[in-house]
Amino acid sequence: MWKEFREFAVKGNVIDLAVGIIIGAAFTNIVTSLVNDILMPPLGLAIGGLDFSNFFVTLKGPVLATPDAAKAAGAVTLNYGLFINAVIRFLIVAFAVFLLVKQVNRLHRAKPADTPPTKEEVLLAEIRDAIRARP
Repeated sequence: MWKEFREFAVKGNVIDLAVGIIIGAAFTNIVTSLVNDILMPPLGLAIGGLDFSNFFVTLKGPVLATPDAAKAAGAVTLNYGLFINAVIRFLIVAFAVFLLVKQVNRLHRAKPADTPPTKEEVLLAEIRDAIRARP
């Protein structure tokens, strides 16, 4: 059983998956910063200087200015602004993955330089031509 586990753990796919998870975790920090620090401030300014992360509805408890203050006071809040931030973050990640997959697919589709036909292809072409030449 130990031998089977060791073979499974060192297979290329498992190692590739681990590397992908590590890079994905690092990429998450970059995307979070991009959304929170680069995209959301101008977008909030365009809609009147509001920050999406401060959009919330108090369901129960005192109505305060920020979701953090409301939670600290024990209020129950519906934080739809944080949800909007998460959706934007997801769309950015999905678009980045789309671009990555598109580039990888383009590389896989690239045909190598014209190679001479194999012996089998030459022989098949000769047979085809001989069959076509028959009356």
